[in-house]
Amino acid sequence: MKDIMGMMKQVQQMQAKMQQMQDELAAMEIAGQSGAGLVSVVLDGKGEMRGVKIDPSLMKPDETEILEDLIIAAVQDAKRKVEAAMQDTMKDVTGGLPLPPGMKLF
Repeated sequence: MKDIMGMMKQVQQMQAKMQQMQDELAAMEIAGQSGAGLVSVVLDGKGEMRGVKIDPSLMKPDETEILEDLIIAAVQDAKRKVEAAMQDTMKDVTGGLPLPPGMKLF
């Protein structure tokens, strides 16, 4: 019976750590860039976009396709950084074990 109680306590501690980690990730703001900084996006730790900055030199009607590609590249850059931050934070919670591929925290 002591083992079960000990396991329950460990599960509760792990749940508390996971909740704290999710709160920390949600509060993060991670920037991604493309075009040598001409396009910048900010995502939170959940991957939701919080801001976009576009250099005015890209605001030309004949360069719309380039701008679209740069926005996509900046978002992808920020998402990679968010995933890396999740992995680092998860290592703290799991004692160094990485987050399994495809496992999402949100």
